[in-house]
This record gives sequence, C-alpha cells and structure tokens, in this order.
Amino acid sequence: MVNTRRKVAFRWWSKKSFWFWLFTSSFLLFIRFSKGAVLLDAFSIFSRPFWPGTAQKEWIVNGINLEQQIRIELLEKDNHRLREILKLKNSITKSQVSAAVISRRSRDFWQQLELNKGSNDGIKKGDAVLGPGGLLGLIETVTFTTSRVRLLTAPATKIGVWIERSKVHAVLTGVGTNRPQLNFLEKMPDAQSGDIVSTSPVSTLLPPNLPVGVIQSINYQNLPSPYAVVQLIASPEAIDWVRVERTNDKR
Repeated sequence: MVNTRRKVAFRWWSKKSFWFWLFTSSFLLFIRFSKGAVLLDAFSIFSRPFWPGTAQKEWIVNGINLEQQIRIELLEKDNHRLREILKLKNSITKSQVSAAVISRRSRDFWQQLELNKGSNDGIKKGDAVLGPGGLLGLIETVTFTTSRVRLLTAPATKIGVWIERSKVHAVLTGVGTNRPQLNFLEKMPDAQSGDIVSTSPVSTLLPPNLPVGVIQSINYQNLPSPYAVVQLIASPEAIDWVRVERTNDKR
C-alpha cells in the first residue's frame, strides 16, 4: 500500500516538476535582469509603517542646517586665513623675506618649521620669523635654498620680552608645549592675565616691540620668582606663510 502511494506521488511530481523548474528559473532570471526592483518595491510596501516620522524628519532638517552653518564658519575662517597671508605678503619690505612653510614639526619634541627660502635669499641664523599676529621663532639652521625655524615653544628657547603696559621685563622660555613660560625677574611683578607680551626694546637679538603673546595665568607661588603661562598670538599649526626679519643685517 505504501509503495503504491509513493509511485503515485512520484508520477505527480514528475509531471509537475517541469513547470516548477520553469517557473523558478523564469522568476530568478526576472529578478536578475530587474536588479531586484520587485523585491525592493515589496520591501518598501511592507516597511512603510516603520518609516521615520515627523520627529526624525526634524532631526534631519536640523542636521542639515547645522552642517551648512559649520560650512559657512569654516569658509569664513579660511577666507580670514587667506586674507592674512595676502596681507603678510604685501607688507614685505627690503629687510624682510616672505617664505612658505614646507614642513612642520610643531607638536613633537623638536618644535620646528622648515621654510622654502635660505641663504640664497639673504636669510641667516638668528633671524626672527613672524606669522600673522606675531613672532613665531628664530632661524636655527640655513641651507642654500631652505631654512629651519626653532619655535618659541621649543625646549630651552629663550628670548627677552616685556609687558608694554607696566614695562616689566622677563624671559620667555619654551617648555615643549604650545604655551611657553614667562619667567619674571622680580618677586612681585606688575603683571596680570590679558597683558600683551612683546619683544624687549633692550634686546640685541631681536627687533623691539614685536607682538609675541598674551598672558593666560600667573603662578605667584613659584620660587625664587613667579612665572606666567603665555598664549602665542601666531599659531604654528595654522600658518602656511611666514615673514623673516633679516635682523643680522642691522647689527
């Protein structure tokens, strides 16, 4: 009895298998050549109840508005940077050299910049290097076509400066961070946060009254004399062009 049922089922399957495989092959070919459009439409219909509502639409609109606002701010900053570069290049005098930054190591221990101008352009060791806003550092080494800048933030870099408001003299010392240290010569200096620091008029190494930075904080408890933390006006990380003051020509 069982064998008879199996034979009947086999005969039915053998008659219908041709149409089954024909239908299956045709369906797969249709999916292949339509690139799954039918499946995507079906998925869209069944998933419609789970589509984002009005709240999520507002999030998307707010995200787009925020993106546009950020783009505008970045364009304004880039425009300001390009204007400063143009101003820097147009203000060059005979005793100055405009140079491009071709390499920077402003975040590691060495705190250096590489410029595309060298002794062929009159640059010498010890010349002052300025960016938009103020002093960046000093020329450390020179080749025929390039020069290396030791930044004010580099360890052991020292220059004489003063606070123009109170005429207090001090020594700006690099400590390897992006904010150098201002070491005062007096135990109770007339200094406060926000004071402008510039090169000292009594310095024999640098031109006087070059802007350097702004005092951020002062530690009066330090011995034997207080020190301050200075934020440089010119940021080495965001400068593409510099101006080299050929100070050696004036000595």
